[in-house]
Amino acid sequence: MTKSLMKTLARSALATALAAGFAITALAADLKVGLSVSLSGPNSSLGVPYAKGMQAALAYKSEVNGRKIQLIVLDDGSDPTTAGRNARKLVDEEKVDVLMGTSGVPAAIAMAQVGRDAKVPMIGLTPIQLDPAENGWVFTVAQPTQLMIDAVVQRMKRDGVKTVGYIGFSDAWGDLVYNALMKSAPAAGIKVLGNERYARADASVTGQVLKLLAMKPDAVMTGGAGTPGALPFLALSERGFKGPMYGQHGLINPDFVRVVGAAGQGALMPTGPVIVAEQLPDGYPTKKIALDFRAIFQKVNNAPTSDAFSAYSFDGWLVFTNAAARAKGEPGTPEFRQSLRDAIASTKEVVGTHGVYNFKPGDLYGVDERARVIVKLDNGQWKLAN
Repeated sequence: MTKSLMKTLARSALATALAAGFAITALAADLKVGLSVSLSGPNSSLGVPYAKGMQAALAYKSEVNGRKIQLIVLDDGSDPTTAGRNARKLVDEEKVDVLMGTSGVPAAIAMAQVGRDAKVPMIGLTPIQLDPAENGWVFTVAQPTQLMIDAVVQRMKRDGVKTVGYIGFSDAWGDLVYNALMKSAPAAGIKVLGNERYARADASVTGQVLKLLAMKPDAVMTGGAGTPGALPFLALSERGFKGPMYGQHGLINPDFVRVVGAAGQGALMPTGPVIVAEQLPDGYPTKKIALDFRAIFQKVNNAPTSDAFSAYSFDGWLVFTNAAARAKGEPGTPEFRQSLRDAIASTKEVVGTHGVYNFKPGDLYGVDERARVIVKLDNGQWKLAN
């Protein structure tokens, strides 16, 4: 049996085990949560942590006002079309009260469209760039991309960067990062050089990196995520690039750290404060709940958490349970879903691991500057940057 086949079978077995584990807990419930994530495929390095974080969340709070919570999990295989189909199945067949997911921006948008059309609230776990005026049923616990990239650009300015090359995914996530960089960099006196792209399933970015290096940028900014996000760092290191390397919160992932190795040494990027919870000052608003999350994650999964993604699931659960406690009507009815949507939209000062959530009608996002810090990759560990 080849190593690649063994790896494929292992991921398939993990996906099956995770889904089965959720199915066992999904009995005699009054509230229904439908989660679609990438337990297989190129986005599984993000999807598996999302699923494990949700397991921890369910263990942390398994009922609301005496009503048990049923969690139904489907694997989208890292495919946006499947994600949309999963969302439709969760709504039409399982009659869920809320949708959550998923592991990539295109797939999350596909789910959000189903939630909007079916009038079922959707809590995204990844940044979603949609018109809030047309998507009043959609919210996300992820930080707005602009909020995070603004922090990176501020750091670039502090580091004396005048020109920065860009390389990112050839999809909606790559677009989000690039557009945020283009909006923020000029005001800081930084010129963006190039706009190189690659697919998540690509095995090499040599051509793109050579084009960037020919422009002689002071630094490079990357717009990837998870394991595939390591490719630009590896290619730049192989070609002797010595300038600063900057990433974003899509790279705060143990698989990225493992694959990038020494090529990621010193890389700077923004993240939610949960990643460096123990390094935060005692008065930081998210420190206590972040440490609580780490403890329950360890208990449920028999392993520590070192990624940002599992914590998004936990925060999505906190927002949902807070809103469900205030929603009126019987779960499973259109009246309850409408009330749940309205309750999410009126969320006030719900403290999560990534930030403090305040939603309002007409806004997909609910966090502010308290939801970001800059970290540095130092010998395989994330350290709060000075």
